[in-house]
Amino acid sequence: MSLYEHVFMVRQDASTAQVETLTAQFRTIIEENEGSIKKHESWGMKPLAYKIKKNRKAHFILFNIDAPHAAVAEMERHMTLSDDVIRFMTLRVDEHEEGPSAMMRDDRPARGSRPPRRDDNRRPNKPENKGDDS
Repeated sequence: MSLYEHVFMVRQDASTAQVETLTAQFRTIIEENEGSIKKHESWGMKPLAYKIKKNRKAHFILFNIDAPHAAVAEMERHMTLSDDVIRFMTLRVDEHEEGPSAMMRDDRPARGSRPPRRDDNRRPNKPENKGDDS
């Protein structure tokens, strides 16, 4: 069987219960077709870079899937028929990432903190008048 990472976005006005119901439906489709979902992450509601089908925000869900291609294709077919799913993307991977995904990790620097300043590369604020002795 193949390994896949699958991310889908659900419209902003869907409730959390509706998102969980959709997630359970897609999980069932994978499991009925001899596959399994190794990891499931809900990234919550996030703003979109641009409007998609009149939505400015969306609920993001990640699946790490171990299944044959036919199972993933069937799940994607159901997603295209659903009015609640506004986008999805599936990538085939060689191995699944252990632990939380990059979206769930908190390894970013604290808000407002800056990297240390390097004074040797700073330019002076005013240019010096060289050769002008007035």
